[in-house]
Amino acid sequence: MKILYHHRIRSKDGQYVHIEEMIEALRALGHEVIVVAPPSLENEAFGADAGLVHWMKRHLPHFIYELMEFAYSIIAYLRLRRAILDHRPDCLYERYNLFMPAGIWIKRRFGLPMLLEINSPLYQERAQYDGIALKRFARWTEQYTWRGADCVLPVTRVLGDMVAAAGVPAERICVIPNGINLKRFGSAPETEAAKRALGLQGKMVLGFTGFVRDWHGLDDVIDLIARDDAHMLRYLLVVGDGPARASLEAQARRLGIADRLIFTGIIERDEVARHVAAFDIALQPAVVSYASPLKLFEYLMLGRAIVAPSQPNIMEILSDGKNAALFESKQPGALAAAIERVSRDAELRRRIAGGARASIEEQGLTWHRNAERVSEKFNELLTMKAR
Repeated sequence: MKILYHHRIRSKDGQYVHIEEMIEALRALGHEVIVVAPPSLENEAFGADAGLVHWMKRHLPHFIYELMEFAYSIIAYLRLRRAILDHRPDCLYERYNLFMPAGIWIKRRFGLPMLLEINSPLYQERAQYDGIALKRFARWTEQYTWRGADCVLPVTRVLGDMVAAAGVPAERICVIPNGINLKRFGSAPETEAAKRALGLQGKMVLGFTGFVRDWHGLDDVIDLIARDDAHMLRYLLVVGDGPARASLEAQARRLGIADRLIFTGIIERDEVARHVAAFDIALQPAVVSYASPLKLFEYLMLGRAIVAPSQPNIMEILSDGKNAALFESKQPGALAAAIERVSRDAELRRRIAGGARASIEEQGLTWHRNAERVSEKFNELLTMKAR
């Protein structure tokens, strides 16, 4: 097929990973993918923000920025129209964003079968964390976009239920979680070799990847390892950065364990696997209720012993005692208790680590399989259109 792929992402982070991996997987299946999007981030460092757009979002009044977002839809529509006239695509794939109905306008104008990938309920998310001035308009653009697509692809069943509550019929909802690139993560070193490369040979390593925030609860992990005795000295390796870094480093210094907290800072994607391979226990602490965390699939692929919260979106992928050790996120001290249990039980670590790696194949958690699911959906829509 010839697929028109549309998005509005201008930051090089987890969103960029999803976009790049899906496009690559679709092309690997033999599809031609024409991308309509803001200027490429290919040559920018991983972790780069949206530059001027990021500045405007932080400094302009909300209502002005939101009107500018909607105005961009006109630009996006014109770009999509030009791409359609130039390339004559068979279908349209769009990554959902708030205040952006351009894809629906194009679908209706040209009759293109359309899939809409939904990674979060952006109206709710932005209203809660950033604030929205044009609330009714924002909600309308979200529901208009969700309801207008031929099929929506939420990343979790929890998010799918939210989409259904907004009026999208169940038969037009197909859950496709995030995945993993087998080639990118298939050549990671063995655990001890990975530790040696990082100067952590012989150590028990607790690990976390991503952008660390206060609500992740890593302060509890630091308190835990500060209580270690001579029989167990654990280290916390954070592969990433984030606003909680300074407070966590200050806490570690105060407790006299500054040498057992290591931050790598932001690293390139191709470096992630060799760092995660050094984890004995991989931490997926607090996470929003509808997310499909990318780090989770990296942990699974590399066969790490995962500790994660027992909430519905996580339990769509993880099962306690099979491929993870789960804890009750609202229970004080539960994260630390789960880490303690896994740290001191080598057989449990071995069992859930093995189950983690097996989950990739058992559940089809790869970008390749996701691209196949997308292809199947487009084929269904194109067949219906041809009747």
